[in-house]
Amino acid sequence: MRRTIDSIIDIYVPYEKQRNFLFLSFSAWIIVSYGVLLGAFTLSEVGTELSKGGIFFQAFLKSSVFVGMLFGAFSSGFISDKFGRKIAINIFLLLSIIFTFLNGFNRSGTIFVIFRLLSGFGYGGLLPSVNTYLSEVVSMKIRGRYLVLLESMWAVGSILVGVVDLTLGKMSWRWDYWMMGFACSMFIPFLKIPESPRFVFMKKGKRALENLLGTEVEEEIEEVKVVKVPVIELLKNGYIRRTVMIWFVWFTLSIVYYGIFLWLPKIFSAKGVIEHTIWLTFLMMVFQLPGYYLAAYLVEKIGRVPSLSLFLTGTGIATLCFALIDTFSIYIIMAFLTSVFCLGAWGTVYAYTPELYPTSFRTTGNGAAGTVTRVGGIIAPYIPVIFNNTLYSLVLFSILSFLSAFLVSTMGVETKNKEIK
Repeated sequence: MRRTIDSIIDIYVPYEKQRNFLFLSFSAWIIVSYGVLLGAFTLSEVGTELSKGGIFFQAFLKSSVFVGMLFGAFSSGFISDKFGRKIAINIFLLLSIIFTFLNGFNRSGTIFVIFRLLSGFGYGGLLPSVNTYLSEVVSMKIRGRYLVLLESMWAVGSILVGVVDLTLGKMSWRWDYWMMGFACSMFIPFLKIPESPRFVFMKKGKRALENLLGTEVEEEIEEVKVVKVPVIELLKNGYIRRTVMIWFVWFTLSIVYYGIFLWLPKIFSAKGVIEHTIWLTFLMMVFQLPGYYLAAYLVEKIGRVPSLSLFLTGTGIATLCFALIDTFSIYIIMAFLTSVFCLGAWGTVYAYTPELYPTSFRTTGNGAAGTVTRVGGIIAPYIPVIFNNTLYSLVLFSILSFLSAFLVSTMGVETKNKEIK
């Protein structure tokens, strides 16, 4: 009997092992979230202590990590699709931990920025590599839910950095960075993860796949297409519509998320909420979790396209209300709903993107989307500075969200319960 590699994974990779892969992936996501969102809590103090630069320098401090993430995301496709998912994950994870930890000892603003760039390189490469790996080692029946649950760990990392800052951070911002050193203990299990069965079969054939699985595979397996220049395939007729659509969604979510969360204290202050801004920022990060868990349910219940359209539309509405409403209680509710819908969209798009591309250039597709995301992340910190008005910034974020929802609903390809080649 001739089967697809999806069917082989369903048969020969036990669900218990698939769950273990999910839990291992959690640690990488927490590390990246923690490292990236340090900026929301610490960079004002860092800018004051390490440099006397004004608001543009602080914006540069915030965006420097995204410059690194751009290059990390761009390189992830080459490293992962060429040398394997396992090697890529270990390289990027190690860079993430080391340079975040070392920044806690920094006395120079210039060196601080360089280390943020290098740690950002690790963050940017790690996300698409882990996302691709998990999409290739779990059954298609649970793939969407697992990928959203993986992305939900972003909220856990956000909450963790908030807890650290509200406790140890009161002594010094440096403690926020030193805490990354303790994450090294989570790095060790990744050294022993097996390679992706899809990647092994594509590169080395059935015999190597059997060695990886530790058993004889009786069925014949459909070949996986190999391409010489993966990035070009993203823009060919078979994939260009979905590529343009998903790139715009990633760009939008990056602009909206980082444009809001990196400037939350300023946004709250502009509305007259001067006290407890750090606590409100922390609570908005807590409210990311319901968005992820709702997405984990909906992607398998109603599908990827309807879920993503729903969350993007909700983000547009909530962000617009966040900008326009002055009644304090309703304003805070809209702030929390912005978190729910925006992070629900993030969770859905992380599940959706790897399903749009085949094994031979899946990480390249993921990495290219990640590159576009980092462009948005680089731009986002400057938007409130350029407008010098948080109202205008939030209205722009709302418009982008509505446009993204339209593109998904008109150009999106449903992938729920469909095999990925």
